Amino acid sequence: MIAVVEDEKELCESLKLLLIDKGYEIVTARSCGEVDKFIGNPQIDMFLLDVKLPDGSGFDICRKIRKSSEVPVIFLTSCDSEEEIVMGLDIGADDYITKPFYTKELLSRISANLRRSKFNADNIYKKGDIVVDFDRYKISRCGDELNISTNEFDIVRILIENKGRVVRREVIYEKIWDIHGNFVEYNTLTVAMSRIKAKLGTYGEKHQQYIETIRNVGYRWID
Repeated sequence: MIAVVEDEKELCESLKLLLIDKGYEIVTARSCGEVDKFIGNPQIDMFLLDVKLPDGSGFDICRKIRKSSEVPVIFLTSCDSEEEIVMGLDIGADDYITKPFYTKELLSRISANLRRSKFNADNIYKKGDIVVDFDRYKISRCGDELNISTNEFDIVRILIENKGRVVRREVIYEKIWDIHGNFVEYNTLTVAMSRIKAKLGTYGEKHQQYIETIRNVGYRWID
């Protein structure tokens, strides 16, 4: 999903229609205040930011984004001064496009930045409100890092690696044993899974769970 932040109504609508036509999911904002709800949202894959907004600067938005995310940021602006371009890149933007721009150039840069982002995020998993960073052993929800133990993280990792399939309890026992050398008792796994579910919470309007319990068999990460 791409967040388009542009205060010019006609341009904002044109960008939205263009990107939807190319198969992208789009959300829009026309001020700094409106974009706050998108920052830290794991469903946002890229920000297209106008620099000059009615209630602030796209530079300020970029700084906020970089406090919690490495999602690609592309500035769209009518100002092509070297000073502003350098400033935008220095505070963490990935690209800088000046208006007016060619449609093909914009689409090409969006595609290139999304490809780079995906390549750099091969060990990042996103679903609903959560982001799992396998390299850093961290899980965040709505941008906030969860207090997850090593065992809990490894259980989540095992389930995600087998998403859509039921992972039997004995398989989880063996995996945790192999990793840490400490056997997990039957009730310990049940308690750990309850804690994991509580920490992950639910997502969507229907408050869907991430993990399904298959009674007396095992668990399944819902794909």
